[in-house]
Amino acid sequence: MAFINENYLKLRGSYLFPEISRRVREYQKNHPDAEIIRMGIGDVTQPLSPAVVKAFREGVEEMSRAETFRGYGPEQGYEFLREAIAEHDYRSRGTDINAGEIFISDGAKCDTGNILEIFGHNNVIAVQDPVYPVYVDSSVMGGRTGEYLDNGYFGGLVYMPCTAENNFIPEIPERKIDIVFLCYPNNPTGASAGRRELKKWVDFARNNKVIILFDSAYEAYITDPEIPHSIYEIEGAREVAIEFRSFSKTAGFTGTRCAYTVIPENLTAFTAAGEPKPLHPLWLRRQTTKFNGVSYPVQKAAAAIYSPEGKIQVRETINYYMENARVLREGLGRMGFRVYGGINAPYVWVNSGKGIGSWELFDKLLHEARVVCTPGSGFGPSGEGYIRFSAFAQRENVIRALERISSIYL
Repeated sequence: MAFINENYLKLRGSYLFPEISRRVREYQKNHPDAEIIRMGIGDVTQPLSPAVVKAFREGVEEMSRAETFRGYGPEQGYEFLREAIAEHDYRSRGTDINAGEIFISDGAKCDTGNILEIFGHNNVIAVQDPVYPVYVDSSVMGGRTGEYLDNGYFGGLVYMPCTAENNFIPEIPERKIDIVFLCYPNNPTGASAGRRELKKWVDFARNNKVIILFDSAYEAYITDPEIPHSIYEIEGAREVAIEFRSFSKTAGFTGTRCAYTVIPENLTAFTAAGEPKPLHPLWLRRQTTKFNGVSYPVQKAAAAIYSPEGKIQVRETINYYMENARVLREGLGRMGFRVYGGINAPYVWVNSGKGIGSWELFDKLLHEARVVCTPGSGFGPSGEGYIRFSAFAQRENVIRALERISSIYL
């Protein structure tokens, strides 16, 4: 008899975004001629930059010739890409990260979902609320939580409410925790964390032997020079933090798949006997066992974003999306919505100010304005009453969406 992993049975329905897709399909089935504007899921719409495409083609061409063909690459990633990351994303900002501490992967979603494999099941995990669902759902799947509770939480997890009242920056929990997921610039709220806020968390982690899992997938969208791009810009963070980054939103790699995780060589956690052990070799062992690496053409394409022309082109695309965010933020604000985010992040976090529930507002916008957003309650109980708009859209669709929303909302 084969037995299932019954932790999967604890999950509530489908993952958030498939549920959105189901509702949109149902609406479209009943309204086949309706033109829907999708601004929910955070998928990009602008194409890969010319420098990236050129490098991609060169990589594919190399794979077509026997003398330059490559088979299995290094599981940790090619040295040329890891060195480019270390130089341009870290050393150029005065942060001491070397290429050997960088692991190339096929997505930050995969890495944040898999990273708990190197930690024991007796760790108490804390998450922000609202939260990127992968942190919670992967914890549930791995048997690190209790059952789903009536308050919308899973037993065994520590939830840290992020609200307008605390500027979407969580307070340090009063109860003991061992691992904390932090995401800044934040998905879904669009909030950013300054140096003082991050230092508070780093100091807490150092004093309490806590590991910070820091999701920095949207750092390229930071516009404020006072906002750190990396947790490692904070003194002492190398001792307590793992950082995740992605080329998906930075350079349009959502369909191409490339990201990386940084695990400092001096970062340790503890055995049951209290003996410190480095985490770097554990993640290396996990990757070499379960992962064969990202393809050579994709890694060559990713390295091209660090070329002089690549930097310019990628920045132009990011500026395009951030202008979308500005248009969204200001347009929704004029309609009377309470609007947050969209300044150092590509997401705009919106409350109706009229006590309308998240899914109720989602359905209203879908059925009456033919605009798709993401219901905030899908990210956690503290997201109730909010919806999230993604700035990853064509400009004309952003403008048309605002016109449609205005016609039903004012």
